[in-house]
Amino acid sequence: MTRLLTRLLGRLPIGWLQLTHSRARMIAALAGVAFANVLVFVQLAIMGSMSIATGRPYDFFEAGIMISAADADSLSDGNNVARQWLFQALVHPDVTAGAPLFVGNVTLQRAGSTMTLTAFGVDPTQPAFLEPALRPAAGLLTLPDAGIIDRLTRGLMPDEAAAISPDAPADFEIRGRTLTMYDGFDGGGGFGVDGYLIVSDQTFLKIVQNRQSAAPDHVLLALTPGADAARVSAELRQLVSDKSLRIRPYAQARADDIAYQQTQRPTGIIFGFGVVIGILVGLVIVYQVLSTDVADHIREYATFKAMGYRQRFLLGIVLEEALILATLGALPGYLVARLLIGGMRRATNLPLELGVTTAASVFVGTIVACALSGALATRRLAAADPADLF
Repeated sequence: MTRLLTRLLGRLPIGWLQLTHSRARMIAALAGVAFANVLVFVQLAIMGSMSIATGRPYDFFEAGIMISAADADSLSDGNNVARQWLFQALVHPDVTAGAPLFVGNVTLQRAGSTMTLTAFGVDPTQPAFLEPALRPAAGLLTLPDAGIIDRLTRGLMPDEAAAISPDAPADFEIRGRTLTMYDGFDGGGGFGVDGYLIVSDQTFLKIVQNRQSAAPDHVLLALTPGADAARVSAELRQLVSDKSLRIRPYAQARADDIAYQQTQRPTGIIFGFGVVIGILVGLVIVYQVLSTDVADHIREYATFKAMGYRQRFLLGIVLEEALILATLGALPGYLVARLLIGGMRRATNLPLELGVTTAASVFVGTIVACALSGALATRRLAAADPADLF
């Protein structure tokens, strides 16, 4: 390693030699950097899974515009909207069709297992509002008390979920009724529910209390090919009588929901602080290691200054140590984080991932944080007077 660093730096790797002079201190420093990396990796994975889990239900449907109540910050929050606004929106020449969307949480029971799912009530006669993978099963929803269930629901055995089909339906109990699942889809549990369920609007009104057919949670609108959803949304806000409604492009509604979960809901804010805490932990650990190293070698640095070396040279030595710590500490942090995230994914069924882009970003951030710690640790050198140290 010494030879390699000598070739890369064009000089003797003083920083590397100082770090390896005390192996115990170096190992402790690397463990601290790795620990900080693990914190950041895990928190970023959780935040990423929140974005995926929040946006996934939007993928179940296809629409150009969504009409929601003024306080509807997410699919399941807010008041209902009147179905009459759907008919007013159909007056616009670029709106080709509309469909109500009902959303509510339900509790299913099967073989002693209880699962909480978000149920979506749709009009089965308008399969075009469902994603292509769900459209073939739309006809099954016309059957009484029928539904299609998320195969990735927590509490539902994988082999049992995979066996559900029109030829082998499965019965679940809900509020004293029997709900028959004729098919499944891959959704995945979120932070608040175990999975998802899609039923007809008529079945939805039977299994969710205090709901009326004239008051869906949202209204989905289909547009003519090539129509600008933002422009049509602005025009619909002038056309529809209720000016308090949130009329947005469907993609914008999804983006707003994700932003709301990350920046305004307590869970998202806590995960964001977790990332910040991980960065601060790394800064403090590296700063303590480097500042202690500078203090232990202050006479040697003073000798360099007396020989005519500038502050920039001394800063380069400390930054060299910081970059070595960042590089060597990132890899074990990444490997440990992958193991932890994999275990969390299997235990929770959340879409936890640690992508290459995230890993590269954390690595660059680790280098920047360590470099900043190194720069702070050299402040004492700038004021050091060799005459005062000998």
